[in-house]
Amino acid sequence: MSEKVSIKQSISTMLKLQDQGRYATLLGIGPMSPNLLRASFELAKDDDFPLMFIASRNQVDKDDLGGGYVNGWDQTRFSADIKKVADAVGFNGLYYLCRDHGGPWQRDKERNNHLKFDEAMKLAKESYLADIEAGFDLLMIDPTKDPFQIGKVVNLDNVIDWTVELIEYCETERKKRNLPEIGYEVGTEETNGGLTTTAKYENFIQRLKGELDKRNLPMPTLIVGQTGTLTRIGVQAGEWNFENAVELGTMAKKYGVGLKEHNADYLDDVTLLLHQPAHITACNVAPQYGTAETHALIHLTEVEQQLVKHGLVENPSNLYKVLLDKAIRNGRWTKWMEGDDDKLTVDQALNRPDLYQIILDVAGHYVYNEPEVKAEVAKLYANLSENNIDGQRYVIDRIKDPLRQYVETLNLTGLTSDIRKNVSQAQKA
Repeated sequence: MSEKVSIKQSISTMLKLQDQGRYATLLGIGPMSPNLLRASFELAKDDDFPLMFIASRNQVDKDDLGGGYVNGWDQTRFSADIKKVADAVGFNGLYYLCRDHGGPWQRDKERNNHLKFDEAMKLAKESYLADIEAGFDLLMIDPTKDPFQIGKVVNLDNVIDWTVELIEYCETERKKRNLPEIGYEVGTEETNGGLTTTAKYENFIQRLKGELDKRNLPMPTLIVGQTGTLTRIGVQAGEWNFENAVELGTMAKKYGVGLKEHNADYLDDVTLLLHQPAHITACNVAPQYGTAETHALIHLTEVEQQLVKHGLVENPSNLYKVLLDKAIRNGRWTKWMEGDDDKLTVDQALNRPDLYQIILDVAGHYVYNEPEVKAEVAKLYANLSENNIDGQRYVIDRIKDPLRQYVETLNLTGLTSDIRKNVSQAQKA
C-alpha cells in the first residue's frame, strides 16, 4: 500500500493544483450503513479518488456517551470496520475518517436535556479523545448548537473562544500520544448568523487565526461557509449562490484553507458542475445516500411480493412493515417535519399513511441496525437468492448511482493519483 497522505496534505495539494487548472471538490460521505461503505470503496477503487467518511456524534460515538445509531459503531469499531471493507475490496487509495459536527451539545440528547456548558464541553472532549485514539484524520469543531440560544444569531465570540479551546485540547492530547497530524474543520453552516458573507467569513478567519497563532496552534484545514444549500425531505430546498461560493472559496484560499460546503444533498448536475469554477474544496452529502438505500430495499420487497404471487416464495419477509414501524417509533423523522406536521407525535404518525413514504425516506436508515430489521433483511435476501437474485448486490449498486453522479460532476476521477504525484514531487524537491 502506498504511503498515507494526510488530509492536510491533500487539501493543500488540491489548492496548489487549482493554480495548474486542476479543480475538484472532495465528497464527504455520511456513513449511513455498511452497504454504503462497500459502494463507496468499490467506486473509489475504480475511479481513483479519495474518500471522506463524515460521522456525526449521533451516528458514531463512544458507548459511554450513548453510542451511534449507524451499525452500533463507536469510534474504534467504526475505524476497524472501515478498514475491513477497504481490505475486502482491495482498496489502496486514500480514505479519511472525519468527525462531522463534533463539539458540545452535538448529540440530540445533550441538547434536549439542556446540559450546562461545563458538562457539555467535558463530554465533547471525551468524544474527541476517542476520535483521536481511533485514528480520525479530520475533526470538525462545531460549538454552535447552544440549546440556550435557539433561534438567536450565533454568537461568534463564543464560537471562536470555544473552537480555540477544543483545538488546543485535541492538539495537546494528540501530541501526548505521539500521533500523526490531524486536520480541523471549523465554522458554521447555519443561515441564521452563520458565515454567509465574505466580510463575516474573513472576520471569522482573521480572529480565529489570531487566537490560534497566540497559542502556536494550527490553522484549520477546512472552513465551512454558507453557499445557500439547504436539505429538506428528499430535496435540495436551498438557493445555491455561485457568486457567494466564489468569494468564500477565494477568501479561504487566501489563508491557505479550503472552503467546505454542507447540505449538498440532491444538487442537480448544473450546480455540481459549477463547483469547480466556484472553487469549493469539499462538500458533504448524507441523507441522500440513506434514502437511496431505503428505496432499494423497498424495491426488493416489491420483487419478493411478485415472487409470492407466482408461487416462488412461500414465506416472505415482513421488511416493509417492520422498517416502517421502527422508523416511525424511532422518532428521528420529527426534525424533518414542517408546517402542520411539525408537532406530530409518534402515535399520530402511525395512523398517517400519507406520511409513510416521507418518514421512510428521511428515517429508514436510522433503524437499519435494529435486530428485527436486520432479521427481515436477511430473510428478504435469502428468498431472493433462492430465485437467483442477489439482493445485497442490487442495494450496493443502487447506492452507487447518486455517488457516481457526484464523482463525475465534481471532477474526482483520478484525483488520488494527482495528489500522490504532487506530494511525491514536493518531497523530492
